[in-house]
Formats: sequence, C-alpha cells, structure tokens
Amino acid sequence: MTSTDGRPPVEFDFRALSARDRYKLMIGTIVPRPIALVTTVDVNGRFNAAPFSFFNCLSADPPILALGIENHADMSFKDTAANIRATEVFTVNIVSMAIAEAMHVCAAAFPPGVDEIAVAGLTAVKGRTIAAPHLAEAPAAFECRRHTTLEIGRSREIVLGEILFAHYRPEVIDAERLRIDPVALDAIARLGGDTCSTIRDRFEMKTPKAEDLPLVPDGERERR
Repeated sequence: MTSTDGRPPVEFDFRALSARDRYKLMIGTIVPRPIALVTTVDVNGRFNAAPFSFFNCLSADPPILALGIENHADMSFKDTAANIRATEVFTVNIVSMAIAEAMHVCAAAFPPGVDEIAVAGLTAVKGRTIAAPHLAEAPAAFECRRHTTLEIGRSREIVLGEILFAHYRPEVIDAERLRIDPVALDAIARLGGDTCSTIRDRFEMKTPKAEDLPLVPDGERERR
C-alpha cells in the first residue's frame, strides 16, 4: 500500500484508538453509506423519525436489513431504540434529494414526545402491516418487524429487521420487472462529517466470467 511517490502507508492500531477516533476513520472511509430515515411509534401512539447512516441490507432470504443505533451519552436509549423495543416494529424510509433537508431536521436533538415528522413538514401514512407509519414523500419505504437485537456494547446496538411490506412511489419502480429506476429514486448517501452525496454519477461494470480470464499460475499466485 505504498504511495506512488514511495511514501509508506499510514497505519492505525484500532485497539489503541479512542471510540471517537475510530468513528472518524470509519465514517470517512466506509462510504457512501445509505441513509435510513426510520419512523417508529411509541406505546402512546406518538410518532418519531430519525436518520441513521449505519444502515444496510444483509439478506434477501429472509429479507433482513440492519440499523446501528447509538445510545445517548448517559447510555439511555434514543427514542428509535426505545420504540423498537416497546413495539417490535419500525419503518425504513429511503432518503431522496427531495427530502434531504427534511431528513436533516429530523436529526435535531428534540426532546422525547416531539413529532419530528410534523416539524419537518413530512406526511405520515398509516402502515399496512405495522403500527409505525411510512412517509408519503419518501421514494421507497420498508415496514419491518424486529428480528434480532445485538448488544454490541454499552453505547450501541444493532437491530436486524425483517421486511414485511414495501412501498414505492410509482415513478420509481417498474412493477412488472421489479426494476428500480435509480434516477427516480435519487437517493442520497452519507460521507464523513457533514458531507453527503448523491448517486447521480453511475457506471456499469459487469462481473467477468472465470472462463474469460487468464489463469494465474500457482507459483505466481504464491508470490503475490
């Protein structure tokens, strides 16, 4: 991993870094990360919405996605984690460029009980299979039931959710072919710090067939 001008690589022993320093390296390097605007409901029927960029899909059979949720500084649960524990359900709304600013509003540290959906000017729509709403303005949304919660440490947990139902704006999907139009989806992603990105620059790269590739001799493979 030497640079083109001969400089040695910059290396870090993660075991010796603080949690904050590990976080900075990870979020600046593991990019782009999709953003889940997660909507939940508490036991009193009050809605909550919060964005998470520690998010991705993990399995299609069963259909599982994952959220990484950090606790408050005093180790108490954030509203999203508390609501999922209480109700066992949540909805992941995909964030498009059109609702990026509204998503950002939902990231503010409002006190418990504040309806971020209303404050952000978004529209909550009743779920088809669960109590948590989805957002009318989102290009796509997944209604999920909590599958597993992994306690990673005192400060963070990973919630695995099984997708029960999906919503798409009609311009986003070819329903017959189940093809998503990335232009219509117009999803944004998180980079490091406050920087976000779009997916508007794209290219295709087909996976090669093994029979079309030159074989590397065993001796050469070992030397590599």
